[in-house]
Amino acid sequence: MTTQRQRVAIITGTGSAQGIGFAAARLLGAGGSRVVVTSTTDRIFERVTELRAAGIRAEGVVADLTDQTGVDAVVTCASDSFGGVDILVNNAGMTSVSDSYASGAVDGLSLDNWHASLDRNLTTSFLMIRAVAGLMQAAGYGRIVNVSSVSGPVAAYAGDVAYHAAKAGIVGLTRATAIDTAAAGITVNAVAPGWIDTSSASDRERAMGAATPVGRSGTADEVASAIAFLAGEGASYITGQVITVDGGNSISEERGR
Repeated sequence: MTTQRQRVAIITGTGSAQGIGFAAARLLGAGGSRVVVTSTTDRIFERVTELRAAGIRAEGVVADLTDQTGVDAVVTCASDSFGGVDILVNNAGMTSVSDSYASGAVDGLSLDNWHASLDRNLTTSFLMIRAVAGLMQAAGYGRIVNVSSVSGPVAAYAGDVAYHAAKAGIVGLTRATAIDTAAAGITVNAVAPGWIDTSSASDRERAMGAATPVGRSGTADEVASAIAFLAGEGASYITGQVITVDGGNSISEERGR
């Protein structure tokens, strides 16, 4: 990523050392941004230590982003530590190490688990965007990048209806927010990863990655590269868009060969 003047970036869902969030934090930090990272457990402070060891100015917050109190704590940290928020990367979602994750098909998923998945995978992004929008509008500048998925917006697999609904909702949230904020100098985009080999990937998911046209799963760094591009100053005329990072899997018509 081309080095740019120092910006302040919040990256959510950054607890895993092998995850997309931490890869994005490293890349944005290497490009000159000061970063605030967050997760639901105190392992976030291990990530902060690693970022600082790499020469990146970083702060960490333990927060439940399904709750307004947690959202406020993250934004307050960015404002108090670095003076504002220029970039928001909404990566929180999927699984949480501090909470159980119940998936299910439409005929077997309880209403409570439906709401829990929507809260974790969609409402967190809404709350974070709502919290930073005023700061970005006042500054006349902002970059918001939401991490969606190919699962929901363009494809689906069996047995996780709420996750797919939430990730499809991320795309709608992205486009609607882009329209609402474009005149204020804010861009809002999404990345849609496919089979990515992170620490939470199963052997079956890695096998699915091997079956893509590229012949392997993607890496967190490859997704982070797309995030960093959309978060950069050069992406000023791109808004309301979704970049798919899936090794060509969603466009391949020939399967089962």
